[in-house]
Amino acid sequence: MNSDDASNRDAMTIEETSQSPRFTQWVAFLMCSLIVMGSCMEASEYSADKTVVANQKWALSCSVITFILTMGICAMHMSPITSIFIINTKVEGGLIFVLVAFWSATVAIVSDAENGLAVNEDGAVSFGNLYYFSWAGFVICITLMASFLRSVYQIDVAGEIKSRSARLTLWASAMATCLVVMGSSANVFDNTCAVEGEPEAFCGRTKLGVALGCIGTIIALCICGMKIATTKAPFLLEASGSLVLVIGYSFGVAFITGEKGPGAPLGNLYYSTWASLIILFLIGSSCFEDYQLAKAMNQQPNGTNGQEMYQHGRIPNIDVQADDPKRNQHYDP
Repeated sequence: MNSDDASNRDAMTIEETSQSPRFTQWVAFLMCSLIVMGSCMEASEYSADKTVVANQKWALSCSVITFILTMGICAMHMSPITSIFIINTKVEGGLIFVLVAFWSATVAIVSDAENGLAVNEDGAVSFGNLYYFSWAGFVICITLMASFLRSVYQIDVAGEIKSRSARLTLWASAMATCLVVMGSSANVFDNTCAVEGEPEAFCGRTKLGVALGCIGTIIALCICGMKIATTKAPFLLEASGSLVLVIGYSFGVAFITGEKGPGAPLGNLYYSTWASLIILFLIGSSCFEDYQLAKAMNQQPNGTNGQEMYQHGRIPNIDVQADDPKRNQHYDP
C-alpha cells in the first residue's frame, strides 16, 4: 500500500510538473514562426542591393531558427520526462529572451519598406501573412516573457505597471505607437521626398507625421518617467499633454491617413496613427473622469476618502469651490 501511495505521489508530481501554463502560447508561436518562415521564402526576391539581400537572409534565418527552437520546446512539453527540463526553468527563460531578440529583428526587417518583404515601397502591406503573423508572433513573445516572469519569479509585470500609477500603461502604449509613427514617417520621407521629389502636399503631411511622432514620444516619455520615479505625474501636465496630442493626432489622422497622405496604404504608419489617437483619447477620458471624481470629493463635507484616493495617485489635487457655504470644504494634500 505504501509503495502504491508513493508511486501515485510520484506520478502526480510528474503530471503537475509537466503541465505548463504557456503550452498554448508556445503552440501559437510555433504556428506563427512556420507561417513567417514560409512567407519569407516566398517574398524574398533577387535584389542588386547587398544590404537588402542581407536583410532578407537575416529575416529568413531568424524565422528558421525560431521555428526549430519552438518546435523542440513544444516537443519537450509533450513528454512528462523531458518537460521537467524546460517548464519553469532557466532554460525556458533564456530561450524566451533569445526568441524575443530574434523576433524583434524579424519584425523590424519585415515591416521595413526598403527590404521589399511584407511592405512595398509605398508603405502598403503587400504580403498580409508575413506582415500580420510577424506582429502576432512578437506579441506572443512578449506574453511568453511576462508569463514566465510571473510564474517563476512572481513578477507580475502588468500588475506592477497598473498598480504603480494611474494611466501608466496607456502612456507607455502611447509612447510606443508615437515612436512607430515617427519612425515610419521618417522612413517614408527618406524613401520618397528626399529621393523621388514627391509633391509638397505629400511631403508636408509626412513631415507632420514626423513632428507628431516626435512630440508624442517626448511627452509620453516624460510622463512615464515621472510616474515610474514618483508614482504620479502632475495632473495638469497629463491633462494638457493628452489634450494637445489628441487635437494634433486628430489632424494627423485626417492628413496622414488621407487619400494623399503617406499613411493612406495599410501599413505601420496607418495603424500606428490610428492607435495613437485612440490611446490618447482614452488617456484624456481618464483624466476627465478623475477631474470629475476629485470635484465630487472636494464638495463632500469630509474629504477623507478623497485624501486616500489622492495618496494612491487616483485623483488630482484640485480646488473646487462648492455652491453651499456649509460644504465649502476641500482637501489640500
